Amino acid sequence: MADGGRRQRAFIGSFTAGGGPGIVTAAVAADGALTVLSSLNGVPDPSYLALAPDGRTLYAVSETTDGKVAAYDITGDVPEPAGPPVRVGDGPTHLSVFAGHVLTANYGSGSVTAVPVRADGTLAGAPSAVLQHTGAGPYTPRQQGPHAHQVQPDPSGRWAVSVDLGTDSVRVCALTAAGLELHREIALRPGSGPRHLAFHPDGSHAYVVNELTPTVAVCRWDAAEGSLKPLAEVPLLPGAPAGDAYPSGVVVSPDGRFVWTATRGEDVLSVLAAEGDGLRLVATVPCGGHWPRAIAESHGVLYAANERSGDVTWFAVDPTTGLPRRAGSTRIPAASCVIFG
Repeated sequence: MADGGRRQRAFIGSFTAGGGPGIVTAAVAADGALTVLSSLNGVPDPSYLALAPDGRTLYAVSETTDGKVAAYDITGDVPEPAGPPVRVGDGPTHLSVFAGHVLTANYGSGSVTAVPVRADGTLAGAPSAVLQHTGAGPYTPRQQGPHAHQVQPDPSGRWAVSVDLGTDSVRVCALTAAGLELHREIALRPGSGPRHLAFHPDGSHAYVVNELTPTVAVCRWDAAEGSLKPLAEVPLLPGAPAGDAYPSGVVVSPDGRFVWTATRGEDVLSVLAAEGDGLRLVATVPCGGHWPRAIAESHGVLYAANERSGDVTWFAVDPTTGLPRRAGSTRIPAASCVIFG
């Protein structure tokens, strides 16, 4: 760890089909600045990354029609492949670690898969469970069937929560000896196209950013019941967008006071104040590039992976207002996500 507890490295995913270098490792300075150290072209289009709980293994999806998940040993200076990639589903867009498994959200096949993980962090083999989503939404160009876009554990660690753009819903499931078992499906507004969800540090609220409309749904989360209750839907932009807005990422500040989102079609980051069961749009600021596919926060610095301009931009965040101020950027073609470890 660096001085003050700052994580020393960032790992950045990119689309190799768009000219990206694969998985990039970068050093993180005390002020949050990134310096590229190395890159690894291990699997095609490693668009999203996740870390093992012990920080020794990095996992990546390969977002292709022949979608896979891959593991990398990151105990050395450069990530090293840790076993062969495992086939999961079509077009995996997100992954997370849950109950001794790597979960993937497969956009193309509309499913969630669970791949067992060995004690050393390597993948144990083929998926042990698949949860196939079903349904559709009213916007036929994008919602003719299910499109699982994200899957992650809830704060209690009891449930896995998947967000489906194609069915306008969030599913809560448990991983048991019998497989991935659906516990509850929560309907969101038809045509909203939910993409990603972030939990509040209080463990009782969640925010779902919608891709088909520039809004975020404020929800109450009950871990004991495994239930999500939509409370309100808040706009991410001060006015109507000129065209399709394509919101993407959502991040909650560690103190729970602010929610940040990215909107690709407008190239902006939105700052929202968390106020009880609601959110209030404070401001929007330029993302520092073009097409912010994902955002991340670490130690008071906000990062935007700008896919089409090919860079990762970082912002110092005012702790009082939550407003990001651009502090620098580094060139990474077709950047798609940033994580820290």
